Parts: sequence; C-alpha cells; structure tokens
Amino acid sequence: MEPHRLSRTDAHRIAVRAQLLDADRPTDLLALVRHLTLLQIDPTAAVAPNADLVAWSRLGSAYRPEHLTQALEQDRTLVEFEVLIRPVEDLPLFRAGMASYPSYERSRLWFEQNAQFQRDVLERLRAAGPLTSREIADTSVVPWPSSGWKNDRNVTQMLEFLVSRGEVAISARRGRERIFDLAERVYPPSAETISAEEAIRIRNERRLASLGLARAKTTAFPMEPGDVGAAGEPAVVEGVPGEWRVDPGQLARLSEPFAGRTALLSPFDRLVHNRQRTLELFEYEYTLEMYKPADARRWGFFALPILHDDRLVGKLDAKADRKAGVLTVNAVHEDVPFTTRMRSAVDAEIESLASWLGLELRG
Repeated sequence: MEPHRLSRTDAHRIAVRAQLLDADRPTDLLALVRHLTLLQIDPTAAVAPNADLVAWSRLGSAYRPEHLTQALEQDRTLVEFEVLIRPVEDLPLFRAGMASYPSYERSRLWFEQNAQFQRDVLERLRAAGPLTSREIADTSVVPWPSSGWKNDRNVTQMLEFLVSRGEVAISARRGRERIFDLAERVYPPSAETISAEEAIRIRNERRLASLGLARAKTTAFPMEPGDVGAAGEPAVVEGVPGEWRVDPGQLARLSEPFAGRTALLSPFDRLVHNRQRTLELFEYEYTLEMYKPADARRWGFFALPILHDDRLVGKLDAKADRKAGVLTVNAVHEDVPFTTRMRSAVDAEIESLASWLGLELRG
C-alpha cells in the first residue's frame, strides 16, 4: 500500500481528535478510559494527580476524582495494573504474559529462591486481605539485591511481582499507599484466552486508535510502548522524515470540519508523552523540569503544555497550594505570540482549572 500523504495540519488534527481533545468533549469517564486505553498514575500533584488532570482536560469540570475512585474500588470497571489504570475488560490482553513474569534472569532467580515467601504472602492475603505492604511479614530467605531505594523492601518487591503475574491485585489506595488483595477478589473471572501474539496485535491497534498517528517502532518506553507495529495504514507527514502508521478511522474524519478548543495538559498526557513524536509532529519542545535545579528551568517545576485548536502553543507554570487554598500562576510561556482570542481562551481555561480544584486564582 502506498503511504497516505498528510500535511502537518492533518497530522495535528488526527492526533488531537484521537486523544479526544477537540471541541467534541466526551462525557463518560469509563468510555474515556476505554478509548485512551489507560490513565497513568503518578504521585506528583503540583497541580493535580496525573490521572485526574488527564480526565479533567477531556471531561471538564463535571469530572470529580471520586468518580475515578468509585470506578476502581466499588464498580471495578477500571483496574490498576502496573501503575496504569485500565478498563477491566482489557485484562485478558495481559494474561498471556503474566505466567512468565518476571522475565529478567536476576529477578526470576530471586523470585524462585523465595518460593516459600511467595506462599506466605498469598496465604496472608487469603486469610486477612486486603492489606497494605506494611501489614505483611517479610519471610524472604534471600533479600532483594539492591543498592538503591528498594533496600529492605522485600515485601513490596514480592507484591509487585505477584501483581504482574496476576496473582495479586491492587484493591484500593489510601492516599499514595496501595492496598493489596488476591486477584480473584478484585478481577472478574475470565475464561477468555488470547495468545500473546494476538494480544499484542489488539493492543497495538487500540493504542493507534488512541494516538491517531504513531511510529511502527520507537525506542522503548516504561510501562506502555509508544509504537504500534503493523497496526493501521502507512503514512508520511509533510516535512517529517520517515514513515508513520495512521488510524483508518481518523483518516476518514479528515474530510469533516475540525473544531478545536483550548486545553491544559498534564506533562504525562499521551498527546505529549512521547517527546520525540511531539517535536516531530507539532514542532513543540517540552521537558519535564521538576528534577532540574530551579535556576536551570525554562518553563517551571511542573509546566502544563497548552493546546489551542490543533497546535501546542505554550506552557503554564502553575502550582496548587491546597493548604492555602490558592492556585498560583507563575508564568504563561508563549511558544508563539498569543492573539487576543488565544489569550482569552487560555485565561478562561486557567480560571476553569482553579474552579475545578476549588482554589483561588492568583498571579
């Protein structure tokens, strides 16, 4: 098949629509996560936790964090798996790889050496779960070999391995603390069997539908790949080297009028998560600067990318002080000169953010 030839504007609109960031806002949290395929959990909450910020940027002020908690802990329509929130019906796409985890030789050796420790953890959860890691005794015979922050964290390491194997699940969270239980008490029973190859194909197709446009192969990303293999159809983008894969559903929508809006995005938002893709498609440079010294930052500790219509146009440097009840705006960085209309739309979205957070706006 000859590659589809896309202008940069085409590429922008495909990506924005695929991420549900155009004017046609979604209205349902579960439907949103099903389409995006995931919400990433990140402890940084300089403005708001990532999962909540991503949901708010799509659903608007009708979204409340307690909606996500209910879906995870009561309805069980969403599940937390390996630091990502996913629709519960997607679990079969990961089961094929669970039994072989951990795959790295050092990790597998430690896991096998602590076979009794595994049984102790599972028996403790069966008898008394749900539990935090602090409520489970460390009966390991071989400590986890680490020279870093995972020293003396044998229970946590074992629980994470058992979650990845589908034997244990995260039942709830209390603040940042995870509560664990047997997977059979959290996940629904499933007789569905999907081969590893078929699961990868489906995941690639769904990832492409959520991104609109992606490379067949990219550098590895933690938690979730950024590439899509042979999913979709080939495409080239004006002024961008190399070939892409494009979602056929988004190609069909290019003939429709595009209606954009203004949105403030989390640094972990999937529209900008792959920084190389963002630079290539949008000519937009972004680096999360929270780990840099203050005097080395260009845009701020936790700058929020600003989307306007089909372009990424700037960064918002803001911080939420919940004790003081204030959202402080330190700066609005303009990557392109803002028109009066853009400035008004960005200001309105900042006001909407402050209102949603229940904070007074300053700056």
